[in-house]
Amino acid sequence: MDFVMKGDLCYSDSPECLTTLPGGYLVVEGKQCAGAYKTPPSRYAALPLIDYEGKLILPGMCDLHVHAPQFAYRGLGMDLELIEWLNRRAFPEESKYADLAYAGRAYDLFMQAMRASATTRLCCFGTLHAPATLLLMEKLEAAGLRGYAGKVSMDRNSPPTLCELNAQQAGQDCEAWLKEAGERFTRIRPMVTPRFIPSCTDALMTRLSALARRYDAPLQSHLSENRSEIEWVRELLPEASGYADAYDRFGMLTPRTVMAHVVYPEEGEIALLAERGVTVAHCPASNINIRSGIAPVRKLLKAGVRVGLGTDVAGGQTIDMFRAITDAVQASKLYWRLIDESSAPLTLAEAFYLATVGGGAFFGKVGTFHPGYELDALVVDDTGLPHPQPLTVRERLERALYLPGDCTIVQKYVAGVPILS
Repeated sequence: MDFVMKGDLCYSDSPECLTTLPGGYLVVEGKQCAGAYKTPPSRYAALPLIDYEGKLILPGMCDLHVHAPQFAYRGLGMDLELIEWLNRRAFPEESKYADLAYAGRAYDLFMQAMRASATTRLCCFGTLHAPATLLLMEKLEAAGLRGYAGKVSMDRNSPPTLCELNAQQAGQDCEAWLKEAGERFTRIRPMVTPRFIPSCTDALMTRLSALARRYDAPLQSHLSENRSEIEWVRELLPEASGYADAYDRFGMLTPRTVMAHVVYPEEGEIALLAERGVTVAHCPASNINIRSGIAPVRKLLKAGVRVGLGTDVAGGQTIDMFRAITDAVQASKLYWRLIDESSAPLTLAEAFYLATVGGGAFFGKVGTFHPGYELDALVVDDTGLPHPQPLTVRERLERALYLPGDCTIVQKYVAGVPILS
């Protein structure tokens, strides 16, 4: 339906510019924004008014990298490094999703938390189990969220419980899942998901790339997360000039690709990512928790690489995208101070842009309140953050991002539809 929302609006006009409209009006036509106004034009006077006076109205957040089956054990194993963490925590947990009853219980927890969170769009990893991944998609779609989910593919260097028989069988399983998911779901769409090069043979990578093209499906994976992982890739594909080139040789770097992390890219790899139009999911909490490092986000942005944010649960300890924004700012300060003082830290406005418009671009016209953008919005009650003097909307936003536990998301719109009862 068409309607008008009133509240304290805050959204990005550009990476450097946050626009605020205290007591502003946001006009919604169907599922799209028709404009944000101090006073709405008279032609909208007859539309229903939803009054959120005194509350913040923000664009919905886009989580470009999250592992749904890892949500159940978030906050555990945070003292481990990537490969050890995978073997001791991630793989044993993901093996349990062969049991559809267990998957249902675990994915209910993930879906309920995601529905109540600041996230409106997501790119989500499942496991290699097709039935469990279909169940995950069913639950996310029923919750009103939008985005992509992937059945993970892996056929080497994995536990027996998570290693597909061979590349041919893995390709057939992925294709059968792509067909069924494509027919069943409209809001949560299938995404081809090779876990990462160490767990996928060349033959499987070739098949998965062909499937992504055949079914017009996007693709997600991990890139340059950890130094030992990078060395492992060099051993597995010595003919490649680097980790990014290893993916590119299989035709996997395209404008419909999300690569998570990119902590240690070489100059040529950065140029390649920009040239191919790949979107990088920056996951600051995970990079710190499992001892990967600090991604050179400013360098990526300057080179024209598309960048959004990811929580990367359970490498990251929370699915809270407000926390991802502030983590991105804090990590960039450490990069500037400890690694490269010519690489300016991210501002809050820039990190907010990455969480909304930056990540939203992967899903289309999403992430701001400009006319023609799909209306994804959060209504945030920040009265739990009292202050002895009046604050601007910009100041209230900053406090809400840094102190999210004292705020409440009272309503959440996805493509114009309210999803919180």
